[in-house]
Amino acid sequence: MSAPAPDSRTTPLIETRGATRVINGDVPTTLVAGIDFAVLPGEFVAVTGPSGSGKSSLLYLLGLLDKPTTGEVFVNGQATSGLSEDARAALRLATLGFVFQFHFLLPEFSALDNVMLPMRALGRLTEAQMRARAMEILSSLGLPEQARKRPDQMSGGQRQRVAIARALANDPLVILADEPTGNLDTQSSAQVLGILRKLVDTAPGRGKAVVIVTHDLDLAAQADRRVHIVDGRIAATPPR
Repeated sequence: MSAPAPDSRTTPLIETRGATRVINGDVPTTLVAGIDFAVLPGEFVAVTGPSGSGKSSLLYLLGLLDKPTTGEVFVNGQATSGLSEDARAALRLATLGFVFQFHFLLPEFSALDNVMLPMRALGRLTEAQMRARAMEILSSLGLPEQARKRPDQMSGGQRQRVAIARALANDPLVILADEPTGNLDTQSSAQVLGILRKLVDTAPGRGKAVVIVTHDLDLAAQADRRVHIVDGRIAATPPR
C-alpha cells in the first residue's frame, strides 16, 4: 500500500530547520541561531524583536536571499541549500513575493511596467497577458488610475501598493514583507496592512501566506501568530 499523500493544509509553505547564519570575521557574528520556523497555508505571521535581533536576517533566509551557514530552508517542501544560484533565483521568482520598507520601484517606469517586471523575468506569459494581469492586480488594489504614472507622480501609500502589486505579479505562495509600513502615515499603513491581511483571509484554499517583519506591536497584534526574535533566537513568550 502506498503512503498517504501529505496534507497540503499542514505542510509548511516555507520552513527553516536548525537555520544558523554566521558572518565570519575577526569576531564571528551570529545573526540567526538554530531557528526552527514554519509557515502554513493561510497564515499571517508577524516577526518582532529589537533592532539587531535577527528579524530581517531570518526573512532573508526564508526568501532565499541569503544561505544558512548550517541548517536548511525548505520552500514548498523543497530543500534549497544544495540548489545552484540560478535554481534558487528561479524558485524565488516563481514562489515568493517581497515587499520592503522602501518600495524600490524603478523611477523611470510606470506603475504598470514596474508590476510587469517579475512576469517578464519569469517568462511564462505573453506581452498581452502580462499587461492584462498587471492591470488586474493594480485595479484590485485601487490603483487603475495610477497605472500609467511614474513613482514620483504618486503618494507614498500608492507607491507601496504598487510594490505589493509587483510582489503579487507571479502569484506567489508566500509574501515576505520587511517593515512595509515603516515609512507610511497611519491611514496608508492601515491600508497596506488590510491588503496583506486580505491575501490570506480570502485565499486560504489557494495556499497563500504572509510573513511580516515589524517593530509595530499594534500591527503585529493583528497577525494570526507572532514570533519574537531575541539575539537570533525565537523567544519562548513574546512580550506584550
